[in-house]
Amino acid sequence: MKKITITFPDNSSIQVENEIRPVTLMNHFADNGQKILACRVNNEVCPLDSLIDINASIEPVYENTKEGAAIYRRSLCFLLAVAAHNLFPDARLLVGHSLDYGYYYTLDREEAIGREQIEALKKEMQRLVDADEVIECEVISYQDACATFEKLGLIETRKQLNYYTPARIKINSLDGFADMYFGPLVSSTKVLDVFDLMPYQEGFLLRFPKHENPDTLPEFKDQPKLFEIYKRYKAWGKRLNVTSAAGLNQLISERKVNDFIDITETLQVKCIADIADQIQKKKTVRVVLIAGPSSSGKTTTSKKLALQLRAIGYKPHVISLDSYYLGREETPKDENGDYDYECLEALDVKQINEDLLSLFDGKTINVPCYDFHEGKRYYKGETMTLGPNDILVMEGIHGLNDKLTPLIAPELKFKIYLSALTQLNLDDHNRIATSDNRLIRRIVRDAQFRGKNAAGTIAMWDSVQKGERLHIFPFQNNADAMLNTALDYELSVLRVYAAPLLRCVTPMEKEYSEARRLLAFLENFCTIPATAVPNQSIIREFIGGSAFHY
Repeated sequence: MKKITITFPDNSSIQVENEIRPVTLMNHFADNGQKILACRVNNEVCPLDSLIDINASIEPVYENTKEGAAIYRRSLCFLLAVAAHNLFPDARLLVGHSLDYGYYYTLDREEAIGREQIEALKKEMQRLVDADEVIECEVISYQDACATFEKLGLIETRKQLNYYTPARIKINSLDGFADMYFGPLVSSTKVLDVFDLMPYQEGFLLRFPKHENPDTLPEFKDQPKLFEIYKRYKAWGKRLNVTSAAGLNQLISERKVNDFIDITETLQVKCIADIADQIQKKKTVRVVLIAGPSSSGKTTTSKKLALQLRAIGYKPHVISLDSYYLGREETPKDENGDYDYECLEALDVKQINEDLLSLFDGKTINVPCYDFHEGKRYYKGETMTLGPNDILVMEGIHGLNDKLTPLIAPELKFKIYLSALTQLNLDDHNRIATSDNRLIRRIVRDAQFRGKNAAGTIAMWDSVQKGERLHIFPFQNNADAMLNTALDYELSVLRVYAAPLLRCVTPMEKEYSEARRLLAFLENFCTIPATAVPNQSIIREFIGGSAFHY
């Protein structure tokens, strides 16, 4: 009989015989007033009822952490799917994109869901919570999984099993319903007591709390422009019959994906051309400000927009706001004492406005550069002057914030917000998070061009997202135009590059759990070789080989 050692966060340990489940070890964890939703076992996030049969270091995953929030939201999605199956067994529940702190859902049927039906769904979810039902997690055979999803009418989930074919499939089940998720769920419904269903457009929002305050729902802040972009792309995907990973995989397996790539790239170019036409129609624009979160494709978009502007008679000049960073000695520091390059105060706002006013007056300016290694701004003799048909394109994270350009008249500015908002789902109930798409882009780019491994990129991602929440997302509704920079085939390309990088993250590193989650996510996509990617594609910004010089 073997003995295994369990080590806790305070470095204390116990020995047990053969195996043990985390749920029996709750008294070893600190009681900080927060619910424990799962456990890290050797840096892999596991359900509380999972089996530990090897030596392991374990620590709790509390509800007020990023990982805890992800588990809570995923479990809420499952709870909603169970409720929808109980009330509307003949209708497909379809998850959409995130909107503020919520996910947009519709029912796939002729008439839109009404308020009474939404309220009935909410009551059914609450009934399941009050009943304190166990959410079972089990492994079944591939054959049994196929039969289960066919019986339950989970069309896209069953279709995906044509391309994702492990012999053993992990499923979650509750109240006669079962589904497949790519991360752990909570073990009981009773912890899912903070949520709301809110009517929105043709469907409704499943609302959930912020991880910093898991006991209350935040005030809803609508994002109508972003929703319209999503709605447009979702309708486009439906017309092409490619709304899920399974639909994309089918095209790849049938060797029909090249046409889809061409259509996808053409649509994006058309959207950029439409924005160029908007700029021309405004007539007074002298500077285009492009903003978006990390890895949204700002650099390539600025260059592609410049081409479209040139085609309609402008002479564009492209410049990055990064060139206007202050010297390191003047750069603010964050609460950890690190230089905060994400805040507006890290930029020389005074010089930006002076240069813009000079350019608009027909004067010549010296174009700055910035050396991140030395932490200094410098000049290498490049100058710029704007003629009558010249227009400036500036890209950077603060472009939508009017505090960046307070001296520039509104009629001289045109603001564009970028978001990598894929319309694809993994299946009916598993969405593709915009942040996952961007993180995978960044992991690939950091390895290709910055010498950073996947663990390093994952480690700093929380800080990046914090900066986005503070400095980018609050200003997105200020945009004159929004552009979706996601390409619905890109994850099949990025998998080729990202998967080997993610496999190099070891269980000795904190980033292991996120790396394993992303690997499981990418396994849903058949691969597409880089040779299929056009040289002006935004994807080239991350994998290399772009026709544009960076």
